[in-house]
Amino acid sequence: MDADSADLTWRPLTIGDAKASADLLKAMEAEDRTGEHYEEEDTLQELVDPYADLQRASLAAFDGGLMVGYVKAAYKPTAEDIHRVMVDGGVHPDYRRQGVGTALLKAGTAGAKALHAQHHPTLKLVVEAQQCEHIPGAAQLFRSQGFAPARYYQSMEHPLRDAIPDTAIPDGLRVEPWSEQNDEEFRMIRNEAFKDHWGTVPVPADAWKNKITNHSFRPEVSFLLRDVANGAPAGMLVTMSWDADTAATGVREAYFMLIGTLREYRKRGVAGGLIAHALRNAADQGYGKAGLSVDSANPSGAFGIYEKAGFAPKERSVRWALDVQ
Repeated sequence: MDADSADLTWRPLTIGDAKASADLLKAMEAEDRTGEHYEEEDTLQELVDPYADLQRASLAAFDGGLMVGYVKAAYKPTAEDIHRVMVDGGVHPDYRRQGVGTALLKAGTAGAKALHAQHHPTLKLVVEAQQCEHIPGAAQLFRSQGFAPARYYQSMEHPLRDAIPDTAIPDGLRVEPWSEQNDEEFRMIRNEAFKDHWGTVPVPADAWKNKITNHSFRPEVSFLLRDVANGAPAGMLVTMSWDADTAATGVREAYFMLIGTLREYRKRGVAGGLIAHALRNAADQGYGKAGLSVDSANPSGAFGIYEKAGFAPKERSVRWALDVQ
């Protein structure tokens, strides 16, 4: 830590830091323009993540009452062979290039190691972080601490004024909206459909409630496809939308957070039918655009499906990884 960063106050995050965190993220977005905006309710949701141990694996830097940087790590409740601990954080634009980011990344890595030792000590540990590709200095910071690019994620967008493909729901399947009664089937599809996706593990019920069916979840644009013959679920699409984004941009976005098809129903047009149905419903309900993100090396051909549905690439983000022996 250099002289400037040493003058700051350092302590773990608490749930009382939701507003200060939101203010910091707003300042970062004004500089970085990643398209992500936060309100206090959004940052609180992240702080109460059941798998983020704030006391053991977070650190925030303050200049007086101003939060100027933070980092926190979240462990995986289940893991096989490799335990991937995600670290996220950031530094206020006015406090960059002063050693704050380096100190925070070191602290985040140390926190990840502590969580790993507590929860999955017999497995290999990989510490991961994700950052938009265009942010100046990010790559240099990660590389300086031994991180290397492991994966690239492409964000894609569909302005809903553009043509929506006339893709029908496949024969033998019927669409139904999300409800409390079928919520567990949505989670089951996510866990089964993503088994062959890189770095994914099952989402437990408490994490599902925290990350998915929270205040940003949009049940009116979230759908499940069911097999008419046997009643089995076949695929699902989960939509989220953030009020902070709408307030900042004036455009309400339907963000397709999850799109999954069970293996036995693949190659039948399930994803295309769900996407077209969701796009039409989003447009009818006044959303101005739809968005999603896709792993550039997705094994299911998702990128082509999304392009066919009318989505176009925007910016790209990098998943940075540090293998810990």
